[in-house]
Amino acid sequence: MRRELLEGPIALTLLRKCLPVVGGMIAMMSFNLVDTWFIARLGPQPLAAVSFTFPVVFAVISLAIGLGIGTSAVVARLLGRGDHDTVRRRATDAALLALAVGVLLSVLGLTTLEPLFRLLGADAALMPHIRDYMGIWYLGAAAVIVPRVLNSVLRAQGNTLIPGLMMALAALLNGLLDWLLIFGVGPLPALGVQGAALATVLSWSAMTAALFFQRELRECLDLRHLTPSGLMASWRELGRIAVPAAITSVFTPLALALVTRIVAGHGHHAVAGYGVGTRIEAIAQIGVLALSMTLPPLVSQNAGAGQHERVRRAIFGCFAFVLAWQFGVWLLLQLLAPWLMASYATGDEMAEVLRSFLWWVPLGLGAQGVVILAVSSFNALHEPARAMRLSVIRLFLLTVPLAWLGGVLGSTQGIFVGLFLANVLVGLVAWRALRRRLDAMHADASGHAHRG
Repeated sequence: MRRELLEGPIALTLLRKCLPVVGGMIAMMSFNLVDTWFIARLGPQPLAAVSFTFPVVFAVISLAIGLGIGTSAVVARLLGRGDHDTVRRRATDAALLALAVGVLLSVLGLTTLEPLFRLLGADAALMPHIRDYMGIWYLGAAAVIVPRVLNSVLRAQGNTLIPGLMMALAALLNGLLDWLLIFGVGPLPALGVQGAALATVLSWSAMTAALFFQRELRECLDLRHLTPSGLMASWRELGRIAVPAAITSVFTPLALALVTRIVAGHGHHAVAGYGVGTRIEAIAQIGVLALSMTLPPLVSQNAGAGQHERVRRAIFGCFAFVLAWQFGVWLLLQLLAPWLMASYATGDEMAEVLRSFLWWVPLGLGAQGVVILAVSSFNALHEPARAMRLSVIRLFLLTVPLAWLGGVLGSTQGIFVGLFLANVLVGLVAWRALRRRLDAMHADASGHAHRG
């Protein structure tokens, strides 16, 4: 697997690694749309309530992604060195860290549930539905985080097939449980939004259990030599990359929460339309997100091997691809817009918000894809501080201020125009920042070679 990442054709290697991830993510992300479709049948208030939960859910998932990024970077570097004993130690301790973080988030989430969502703008009419949903979802926080870290261990080895299959199976199970638990079938009671949350928790728990039966992963886990001092040493090494990467990942849902708060000022129909739009947006970015998981191991191993020109070709080739790909996705969404509005909108006002979202926000997803890949590339190069700075610029210097300004000047459509402009501007910044860093790396390598 390492030989393929270092020597295989870049485009073909990334394609082979991406396809299983894309398949799993299509299934996994689609269950958000399945949840939304079922919940929409319950009425506009449950749908708006669950839309309020999305930034918080995304924050937990983003934290898990950040931990996975740190785990993958550390494990991939050790695999490149051939230090398999330390790989087992770091992989095991990363899984234990994910479990500890999940339990902590469950406690914090349940104790701050109402104050947090009132801060986000939820009113008294929506709060009972939010309590029903998040009261169950928070209990499964560890089941959301642990499998993502375990999957990152497999991806660091070049194995994307098993994570893809696991995500697909979890999504299929979630769809079945949604139908059974939300409306009730036979002896099962109709649980409404509680059923949607329970379906998610059970699906992720089943995925976690299934991963532990995977031989390649079990070989990377070793509890026999666990010691407090060794655990702390592992967590410190993981934390040097995982903590900045996790903070960077959490920035996105934090900004999303602020944008949701801006949208909430325009009514429940605006929040509901925006909530559906963000779920569609997640599906529309699936190619970029798959690349953001498969590109970093290639970048890490080739940078470690001193193959800087190969790193450059991989990164900027991906940039060009995502710009063309996301424009094609935008065209497809314009064709699907009437059907999406008919399927998910519960009224004319919500349909108008959703239509405006589908026109403006996906138009900027190519530039946003450049930013996502730039951030993942900086993390793969063991420079999480640069990734964090880029995220701060994107989210807090551009996205939130421009969304607020757009809302002041032009209602919900103005908000979406602001999001589009923010993505385009930060995409240009990301391209320039990464080009300068790679130029510097190449110059340093040339200087060392000349001196040698």
